[in-house]
Amino acid sequence: MKKITIYTDGACSGNPGPGGWGAILEYKGVRKEISGGEAETTNNRMELMGIIRALEQLKEPCDITFCSDSKYVMDGLSKGWAKGWRARGWVKSDKKPALNSDLWAHLLDLCEGHTFHYNWVKGHAGHPENERCDELAVQAAAQYK
Repeated sequence: MKKITIYTDGACSGNPGPGGWGAILEYKGVRKEISGGEAETTNNRMELMGIIRALEQLKEPCDITFCSDSKYVMDGLSKGWAKGWRARGWVKSDKKPALNSDLWAHLLDLCEGHTFHYNWVKGHAGHPENERCDELAVQAAAQYK
């Protein structure tokens, strides 16, 4: 399996409001940056879109190191919360509806076949790739203001 590192971040001006996401994919020293946004969204939706759009770039199963400052996305994947929500019909263990189930469903489908290693990074703490993803996300969000 190809070893890929994916960095992502999301940003939102207001929550909800105009938002953006940024992602960096690295493979054998080659780096690809992607970004996008929406006019009316939330920060968590943009965090999810970052990893979704990054995974959509992959053409075969990969060994992925996923780096993000989003506890929401990291815990949803690494702790199996999203799989549990899906198994319960998008209901959380506290019986409340799981938010963003459309994006979580798509993300879980995209994760199939890949191997994941999770690396949470503190946001706005000088991590170069996380800072760059934040720049990409903020630039993308600015297009919708």
